Amino acid sequence: MDLIFADPPYNLQLSKDLYRPNMTKVDAVNDGWDQFENYSEYDSFTHQWLSACCRVLKETGTIWVIGTYHNIYRVGAIMQDLGFWFLNDIVYIKNNPMPNFRGVRFTNAHETLIWAQKKKGAKYTFNHQSMKKLNDDTHENGLQMRSDWKLNLVNGKQRLKSNGVKAHSTQKPEALLYRIILASSNPGDVVLDPFFGSGTTGAVAKKLGRNWIGIERDRRYIKIAQKRIDLVKEADREAIEVEKRKQARVPFGSLLENGTLYPGQMLYFAKNGKKAKILANGHIRCGDLTGSIHGVAKSLMNGAPANGWDLWFYKDKDGKKIPIDILREKILSKG
Repeated sequence: MDLIFADPPYNLQLSKDLYRPNMTKVDAVNDGWDQFENYSEYDSFTHQWLSACCRVLKETGTIWVIGTYHNIYRVGAIMQDLGFWFLNDIVYIKNNPMPNFRGVRFTNAHETLIWAQKKKGAKYTFNHQSMKKLNDDTHENGLQMRSDWKLNLVNGKQRLKSNGVKAHSTQKPEALLYRIILASSNPGDVVLDPFFGSGTTGAVAKKLGRNWIGIERDRRYIKIAQKRIDLVKEADREAIEVEKRKQARVPFGSLLENGTLYPGQMLYFAKNGKKAKILANGHIRCGDLTGSIHGVAKSLMNGAPANGWDLWFYKDKDGKKIPIDILREKILSKG
């Protein structure tokens, strides 16, 4: 597997029914699959399924596990015992959480996700640029996504129902899985969900062009998930191949050496159209600024990180402005 997402039983151990102030009963998680005799039984169960995940996960793969304060700390300790290396913990903040009707605790408004790799130091997938753009499209390159994710609970049309009631008590929002799958897998990868439930992972994986495997023992959930996934339309390849792969290093000066650009030619800055003259040594001069395409761009952006390949343009023979990164790609395509 390239990626695993697991939403295991919470082991809530609810002992009483919960009612709202108007005396209507709250739909709590009291399913049979969430019942364990004690912590020892839960820990044994957790060790077994995490060991199985470890066995099938690629060394370059990662795993996401979501839980509440009832179970996430026990799960996390077992993950570390099995050798998983933590990359992040993410706080999924619910914009519309259920109130604490008894008024004896804080409203439980979040769940915690652990993101871990199988082997410390191994190469793994993280589509950083996609996350930046998904996070903020008002900036040219987006803003880095933080570890606090504010998302709505599942409601409205997204909430699957069977005979007028919730089909699954812990259905996760598609927005959560969309972010996880887009961040840590690539088109064509295989995504595993060992607690498939209503099929959210499969539905989003299909939408994003990933292959998926779901494990589920409840035939009712399987039927619901299959019907749901059959209705999902997979996007075309162009729409899902959005992460710009890390380019091989090409010195800007090589464009001068092979005659693609020439000393004295003007470049144009994407942000404000300012001109910069190309110097014979591969540096550029923009007013009082002289340096690399990256260094001058950074200064023009008041010190913000800058990739000169994306920010500088040249004019073709028709006077059209073209990103200089196109020239780098041509060099790379020639080997």
